Amino acid sequence: MLPLVLDSLSFAVNGRTIIDRISVEIGAGPRTIILGPNGAGKSVLMRLCHGLLRPTSGSIAWCGSNGGRGRQAMVFQRPVMLRRSALANVIYGLKLAGFGHSERELRARDVLEVVGLGDIADRPARVLSGGEQQRLAMARAWALNPEVLFLDEPTANLDPGAVRDIESIIAQIHASSTKIVMTTHNLGQARRLGDEILFLSQGRLIERAPADRFFRKPVSAEAEAFMRGELP
Repeated sequence: MLPLVLDSLSFAVNGRTIIDRISVEIGAGPRTIILGPNGAGKSVLMRLCHGLLRPTSGSIAWCGSNGGRGRQAMVFQRPVMLRRSALANVIYGLKLAGFGHSERELRARDVLEVVGLGDIADRPARVLSGGEQQRLAMARAWALNPEVLFLDEPTANLDPGAVRDIESIIAQIHASSTKIVMTTHNLGQARRLGDEILFLSQGRLIERAPADRFFRKPVSAEAEAFMRGELP
């Protein structure tokens, strides 16, 4: 599927430009962190890449062709939990993806064990804590064995312990050869998880750099201001 190529990608609503002519190629391997202040367009860019929104202009191409929905997944800041058990939530996703009946439960139980939910697999998903629900959402996506996993602010509403759990799961998913593309406005998290940084401001891609270089000395005035806490 990769590289994912964005060419002059723009998105506007009611005359307001949210994504402004972004061109970038995202390849396999390094964890890509889309960083920027609130309102920079990070979540909208993620939804465009995932195919949930259609661009106003420009194009999105997976490995030279349009499409790519089969081998990618996305986890949102506030995941939707079905009215069924944690296990059944994962099984249902596998069913929609076309996995065979005999494989679905085995795969679902395995991934729930890995994310630390094996003991509560039969508990209703909607009574789980926020951190447990987010771990379940990660398990539901990971079970699909995606080539690319989009994560939209996956720890934004969690306490520090739950944040550590999710970051550990992200590291495990990355180690399993799934490409991670993640949005955050949290500098500490971007330092911990990022291999490369795409910095957005006001819908524009301002800077792209290896994470170590970006945090040592960003080249753009906007990124420097953000690092100093001068952009909200």
